[in-house]
Amino acid sequence: MAANYDKIARVYDLLSRMVFGRHIEQAQVCMLDHVPSGSSILIVGGGTGWILEKLSEEHPQGLQIDYVEVSGQMIALSQKRNYEKNKVNFINVPIEEFISNKSYDVIITPFVLDNFSADKVGSIFEKLDGRLKVNGKWLYADFVYDKVKSTLWQKLLLKVMYFFFRITSGIETQELVSMDKYFAGSYEIQFEAAHYFKFIRSAVYRKLG
Repeated sequence: MAANYDKIARVYDLLSRMVFGRHIEQAQVCMLDHVPSGSSILIVGGGTGWILEKLSEEHPQGLQIDYVEVSGQMIALSQKRNYEKNKVNFINVPIEEFISNKSYDVIITPFVLDNFSADKVGSIFEKLDGRLKVNGKWLYADFVYDKVKSTLWQKLLLKVMYFFFRITSGIETQELVSMDKYFAGSYEIQFEAAHYFKFIRSAVYRKLG
């Protein structure tokens, strides 16, 4: 069964800010100027939808957005956002069940791939990669953990986070999977930034031909 954040949807942003301040938000916002005008965009796991408002500050019209989110409560909150004249298609399904023949200029995965186990994240990456156009942008933001370089407090915080979301939302994994090997070779990094003592990473990847 796919993880579902319905139970904590209304307090999700508050919980995030209590722990990370504005770093979760900053990790996503810092990449949005890489979104070209008039883009077709796939957002996976957009949460409460505040990212739609931030995108609309950059592009008040002309964006075609498919917003895939497994939580019906998150979808309901997102639909109340002000996304100006951009067109948003809300799709309430797990990404594993999302089916589309569209090709996108931009894919955004904000803190969502960390929900999946190593044996599933590869197939999800392959699905999304197949929907992104050559030279398209993949805006990736997520946590970082390195067994050698990361600190003890990062390891402990990660364990607490996974325990909490397993209890409240039923996430399937208890281990953060590094995505580097999936992007390697087929993508080039155009922008990269670290946040929250290098525990959070933002990266804009361009898909190679």
